[in-house]
Amino acid sequence: MIVCVCRRVSDREIARHARAGMSFDDIQFELGVATQCGRCEGCARDVVAQCCASQPVAAISQHSPSIQEPAAA
Repeated sequence: MIVCVCRRVSDREIARHARAGMSFDDIQFELGVATQCGRCEGCARDVVAQCCASQPVAAISQHSPSIQEPAAA
């Protein structure tokens, strides 16, 4: 969905930059979002906040405990 009509910036573009570790200010400078009429700023900030909240804080181990099969009788 287009978030910034003035600069034609989509929520996907904003999310991609946010997941790369960019702050709202960095994204605003890079993409020009919320630099003209300013109506999209709240929505753009929400997209950035959602992306930051969805990133894990710590790595989760993919190792699962081994399950032993019962011995055949």
